Amino acid sequence: MPKLKKNEVFARLPLALALCLSLCLSAAGRQRAGYSPEIERKIKLVEQNLFNWVQIKDQPNWALGERMAYHKVKGMSIAVIDDFKVEWVKAYGWADTAERRPATPATLFQAASIGKSLHAMGCLRLVERGKVSLGEDINAYLRSWKFPYDTLSRGTPITLAHLLGHTAGLTVHGFDGYKVGARLPSLLQVLDGEQPANSPAVRSEFAPGIRFQYSGGGYEISELMVEDLSGLPYRDYMEREVFRPLGMRSSTYEEIPSGRFQGRLATGYRADGKDIGGRFHVYPEKACGAGLWATAGDIARFVLGVQLALKGESNKVLSKEMARLMVSPTTPDSTSGLGVFLEKRGGNRYFQHSGLNEGFSSQYYGSVEGGKGVVILVNSDNTRFAQEVVNSVATVYGWKDFAPYALKTVVELPEGELKRYVGKYQFKGGPDDYVTVTMREGVLYLKDSHAGTEWEIFFTSPTDSFMHEARWVDQVFSRDKDGKVHGFHIKGGGMEQWAAKVE
Repeated sequence: MPKLKKNEVFARLPLALALCLSLCLSAAGRQRAGYSPEIERKIKLVEQNLFNWVQIKDQPNWALGERMAYHKVKGMSIAVIDDFKVEWVKAYGWADTAERRPATPATLFQAASIGKSLHAMGCLRLVERGKVSLGEDINAYLRSWKFPYDTLSRGTPITLAHLLGHTAGLTVHGFDGYKVGARLPSLLQVLDGEQPANSPAVRSEFAPGIRFQYSGGGYEISELMVEDLSGLPYRDYMEREVFRPLGMRSSTYEEIPSGRFQGRLATGYRADGKDIGGRFHVYPEKACGAGLWATAGDIARFVLGVQLALKGESNKVLSKEMARLMVSPTTPDSTSGLGVFLEKRGGNRYFQHSGLNEGFSSQYYGSVEGGKGVVILVNSDNTRFAQEVVNSVATVYGWKDFAPYALKTVVELPEGELKRYVGKYQFKGGPDDYVTVTMREGVLYLKDSHAGTEWEIFFTSPTDSFMHEARWVDQVFSRDKDGKVHGFHIKGGGMEQWAAKVE
C-alpha cells in the first residue's frame, strides 16, 4: 500500500483542520527570522524527517505537520542544543484553538514530570551547601511534618537519595490535578491524603532500597524538605536557586500563572484532540513536576546547565562533582539517576525524562558528553508524537546510533486479498482479549476496542505485516493453501503470541 504523499495527507483532512495547520505552520515560519542559513537548513530537515522504529524503503519520512495532524496534536514547542549551546527554539500549531492563538517560543506549557529533574538539581544544591545529606533519615531534616514509618519500612530509614532515585518504596505514582476554581489542598494534606486532596496518603509500600518504584509522592516529601531547610516557599527557593542562575525567565510554579505570563499559557488537549473540559488542570504538587509551567527554551537552559557543569565550565547551580552524581546510576544496574533516567545509545550516554499531565506531555534528552540535547513540550496527552520528533533531531544532528530503525519494503495487496484479513481475532487471555481488523478505502486497520486505538497495517509480503505504533513487533498472518486466514502471530520484542481468527 503506497504511503500518502504530504499533499494527499492534507487533502484528506477536514477543511477546518487543514486551514488551521496551514495558518499555524505559516506563523511558525515567521518565528525563524534571525537564524543563520545553516541553522535554517537543519530546522527544515528536522521538520521533514520524523519517524518511529520503521523507515519504509524508497519513501520519505514524515513531515512535522503531517504527524501533528495524525496524532491530533494541537501545538508543540521544540528546543535543540548543539555543541553546548541552545541552537534554536521554535513552536508549531496552536496554544489555544478556540482563541485562535498560535503557539510561539514564548508559550508556556505544563512541563509535567520533567520538572523532577529541576527539583533534583534544587535538592542537590542544598546537599552541596551541607544543609542535607543524601544518605540520612529524612525525618532528621523535616521540621513541619514527619514521615510516619510503619512495619512495611522494616526499620530502614528513607533518605533523600531514595526519594530522588525512586527507591524509597513509597506509594502514589502521580497526581491528577484539579479543575480551575476547585479548592486546593496544602502540601501536608497531599502527603496525608486529607481532603480536599484527591490522592491517597504517601506511605510505605515496601522497605526502602529494595527496588525501583516510581513515586511522585516521594518527591512531594522532598518538596517539604526544601521548604523546611531553606525557610522559603518552594516556589521562591526554586526561583532564586535554580531559575535565576540558569537564566530561566519563563518558568514558574505559580498554579495559574499571571502577570507577565498572562496570555502565554497553552491549553491542554486529549490524545483524541478534544479539550480536557477546561483550559488545564491545576497542580499544587510542585516538586514532582506537575505544577511547573515553562517554555522549551527554559528547559533547554536547564539541560545545558547540567552539561556545562559536567564539563567543568559552569557551577551556577551545581559543581562538576555534584552534576556527575546526578547523572550516575543509583545502583550498579540501575537506569535511574537522581531526578533523571539514564540511557546508553550507540556508546553515548544520555540523561532524560518524560512527563505526562492532563492535556500535556513532554520529553527531553541531554548527552552526558558532547553538549547535545532536545526538549519537546506538547499540549496533548498523546505521548507517542514527541519521540518521533526526538528521532528526527537525533538523525539530523548526527547522534550516532541514537535512533535505530528497521528498513522495510511495503507491498501493495489487491483489495480482494485484503478483505480476507477483515474480522475478529481472539487471544488466549479470555473472551474479552481480542482485536478486530477492519478496512476503509482500501486500507486495513487493527482496532483494540478496549483501548480505543486504531492502527494502520502495512504488508511486506502477503502474510507479513507491521504497524508503526507496535514498536519492533511484526504480525505474521497464517493462511492455508486456499488463502483462508486462520489468525496471526505477534513476533518481536522477545515474545510470540497467537490470535485466532474467530469471525
